[in-house]
Amino acid sequence: MQRVLVIAEAANPDWVSVPLVGWNIAVALRGVADVHIVTQVRNRAAFLSRGLVEGRDFTAIDSEAFAAPFYRLAEILRGGDGKGWTTITAMQSLAYPYFEHLVWRRFGNAIKAGKYDVVHRVTPLSPTAPSSLARRCRRAGVPFLLGPLNGGLPWHPDYGRERIKEREWLSYIRKAYAFLPTIRSTYANASAIIAGSGHTSSELARYRRPMVYIPENGIDTDRFGFHPRTRAQSDPLRLIFVGRLVPYKGADIAIEACQGLLKTGRARLDIIGDGPEGLALAMLVAKLGVEEAVTLHGWKSHAEVADYMRKADLMVFPSVREFGGGVVLEAMASGVVPIVVDYGGPGELVDNRSGFAIPIGPRDKLVRLVDRLTKTIVDGDHDLTAMSAAAANRVEQLYSWRAKANQIRGVYDWLRQGDGTVPDFGFSVCANE
Repeated sequence: MQRVLVIAEAANPDWVSVPLVGWNIAVALRGVADVHIVTQVRNRAAFLSRGLVEGRDFTAIDSEAFAAPFYRLAEILRGGDGKGWTTITAMQSLAYPYFEHLVWRRFGNAIKAGKYDVVHRVTPLSPTAPSSLARRCRRAGVPFLLGPLNGGLPWHPDYGRERIKEREWLSYIRKAYAFLPTIRSTYANASAIIAGSGHTSSELARYRRPMVYIPENGIDTDRFGFHPRTRAQSDPLRLIFVGRLVPYKGADIAIEACQGLLKTGRARLDIIGDGPEGLALAMLVAKLGVEEAVTLHGWKSHAEVADYMRKADLMVFPSVREFGGGVVLEAMASGVVPIVVDYGGPGELVDNRSGFAIPIGPRDKLVRLVDRLTKTIVDGDHDLTAMSAAAANRVEQLYSWRAKANQIRGVYDWLRQGDGTVPDFGFSVCANE
């Protein structure tokens, strides 16, 4: 079993987004390698509460004196809760190098002495975060692995209004990061990169480093387990949308596109999530006269979301800018067939047997496509029972955290063998082409 130092500055099971991904990957890797996790001190209590032993299983690095001011500045600059993610990422990238400085101070001698077979930086997930460890590990003769890296999906030109609403001012100059000497050094010295999306793979191709494609997101199949569907043809189609209620997520598109089925009682729609668009969505429901068929539930816990998933047949998730799309995997694991936009992460998660990916375009085009597709589904033109089982099977085989840990272990083995053959784990970057 390989000895791996896993760098996961953001890793916390009690949080969402990057920290939750970091936690799940780091902990899953403990099942396939001899892993010691290095994280930031703000995660220490969560690690201890899950039974990990400090010093044996993990080390908490206290970089708060430097990091805390950047986090506070990011909260001021982002323009509102849940907005300005590019600003948050930029501030974190500025604060992160000090964390790695402290990591090297703590583990540098052990790395140089060959105590670890691989040093693997799991988080930050952003390709814009530099790493001084890459150069130091290369000098020590120890493979340094980056990833899964994901982010930077360009805003589609049809959604400039949504871009402005999200306070994504820095996204206009994001590509400038590639010219930073620290970034060039990071990729020049990395032994390999795990790309978490097709876009990131293409973005990082310029560095000509060995690259493996493994989608960023995974899923806890014990929490979101498969439940066979027993829907009769005459039963209403049970639709679900789960996500932050913001313009680019497309909850309004789901409502408007399905209004015909909702008005006639051929479908019901559960919307789970909260956000600034909540009131506007409630007004849209009233305007369209579909109050009896649409329920806005607000925020729900993961356990409650899992319960709603078990009752749904189809997820309508027309988000126009998703890096990963973890909620799509939650749906698929539960046997819910997803309808997604083929732009970014969600379109890479499904294939023609397990879901539907519609081409991106202006809002009115997406409304028409979802409308047309859902009507054909209600009419029985697609075997939802077979697709439901295929979706759950696809997740279990490719996207469970257990599967992901085994995929990454394959990368470790490849690095150790050094035979030049890049692993292929059966993912398709463009699943619906």
